[in-house]
Amino acid sequence: MSEPLLTIRNLKVAFKHENQWLEAIHGIDLDVMAGRTLGLVGESGSGKSVSSLAVMHLLNERVSRIKADSICIEGEEIKGYSERQMAEVRGKRIAMIFQEPMTSLNPVYKCGFQVSEMILQHEKVTQAKAKGRVIELFKQVMLPRPEAIYDSYPHELSGGQKQRVMIAITTALDVTVQLEILKLLRKLQNETGMGMIFITHDLGVVAEIADDVAVMHNGEILERGTVQEILNHPQHPYTQGLLACRPPMDIRLKRLPIVKEFLDGQWQGGKAQILHDLQITKEERKIHLEQLYSKQPLLKVEHLQTWYPLRKGVFNHVYGHVKAVDDVTIDVYEGETLGLVGESGCGKTTLGRSILRLAEPTGGKVWFDGIEVTALKGQALRDFRKQAQIVFQDPYSSLNPRITIGEAIAEPMCVHGFEKSHAKLRNIVCDLLEQVGLKAEHYDRYPHEFSGGQRQRICIARALAVNPRLVICDESVSALDVSVQAQVLNLLNRLKAERNLTYIFISHDLSVVRFMSDRVVVMYNGKPVETNEADALFEHPLNAYTKKLIDALPGREHHFSNT
Repeated sequence: MSEPLLTIRNLKVAFKHENQWLEAIHGIDLDVMAGRTLGLVGESGSGKSVSSLAVMHLLNERVSRIKADSICIEGEEIKGYSERQMAEVRGKRIAMIFQEPMTSLNPVYKCGFQVSEMILQHEKVTQAKAKGRVIELFKQVMLPRPEAIYDSYPHELSGGQKQRVMIAITTALDVTVQLEILKLLRKLQNETGMGMIFITHDLGVVAEIADDVAVMHNGEILERGTVQEILNHPQHPYTQGLLACRPPMDIRLKRLPIVKEFLDGQWQGGKAQILHDLQITKEERKIHLEQLYSKQPLLKVEHLQTWYPLRKGVFNHVYGHVKAVDDVTIDVYEGETLGLVGESGCGKTTLGRSILRLAEPTGGKVWFDGIEVTALKGQALRDFRKQAQIVFQDPYSSLNPRITIGEAIAEPMCVHGFEKSHAKLRNIVCDLLEQVGLKAEHYDRYPHEFSGGQRQRICIARALAVNPRLVICDESVSALDVSVQAQVLNLLNRLKAERNLTYIFISHDLSVVRFMSDRVVVMYNGKPVETNEADALFEHPLNAYTKKLIDALPGREHHFSNT
């Protein structure tokens, strides 16, 4: 067997907290082989990203301490390299694509410049040749209109397009995300022989991309082996829990198992026990749907359009429109969860925002409980927004860092004049915090003191503060680990039952949508292309685009494993 491209031996990382050093990585060993992908798996805080940043010397030396017996790239020891030496290594021999494309690109520079900058730094080519290379890279990572994107700023691109730009920056150097991109990475790997570390919390994605897997938890590697060994015969309860908490595609559960229950020994009977305790039968499902659709729709959307003008020239001449939402007609029934799925840029989020008139529709009508929302103004529109709330995708940017989470939850109640007394407001907020699985004493803490999953619970509590009837969940679990995601999905379903809520659940993750939804609407280019009861749609898709989405779901056969 050939020598590893990257060898890590006894890596330890500590961080300074107050006046003491706390060890976060406890002596891990890793090998990355040429032409192979190592999946590094675990929840947020397990040490995956910190380990990689430590290898690349990207941690702040003032607050971190890195020790290792050896860190070798192609047999060259780099653990003691200076910053100048590492500048020669980073980008050319080892590179990293970061988790969040929104913050990884510089907002003040055009995308093309940011990619060409990397080429010009490491190769002696002209600006024109660098531009040509960038446009070819953009085509390679399947970006639409590559010449236009070259001259676009990051804020003009969707999240998925930004991620592809990030991959273009490191193409022929290194790594990242979902099926077309996974295939692209495999193709690049086959062409160049590069080794990859693919960092994720999702073992389904690992099934598509990895050759070998190491499972991390609390700074240690709990289990390692080939991808087949880990996914088909997981030995550690933590690995079994990571596999089982992903929503299954072949059965319907009352709730999702969570990792803590595996660590506590609750599911020692594996899949058979989970099915016995949690599975919803087809008869139970049938009765539920009959009761649901015997009611009248709470929300009616009729021929809704939301178009954005495209302008150019000094006079801002309109030369066309982006038809983000283009003639959408749907009904949402009281007590229903309507799933809204499609690729990035298909119009899901714009539709949700247009229903609430956070984005002003160009045409069509929205009716809520018999009231025409698209005709409302002033106080009448504000009154409607008591009835309809939204939980956004990013729990980090959804909360004001300068106010406590108690004040953030109380704010909508104050805006809508629900309660004047500060003492009563505090009691209501504390009750809401406990309803979403937090504690009353969290009231006076700030957003930065909470994890991503806890922040999303805070955002859910804030949405519920004005007792809405309709809640739009816009990719509200996509930023969360699969284990935390399972907890939040269970919470949303519990609150729905307790408060008789109606959800529009927007997501690109089809397994999550199937678990949550009664019906599903598939969107493509601003239009619905298929609508059906959730199980029927996933088991017997009629539209070619729907089939393509389902086929692209990573690791479908490993959604439940053999736990």
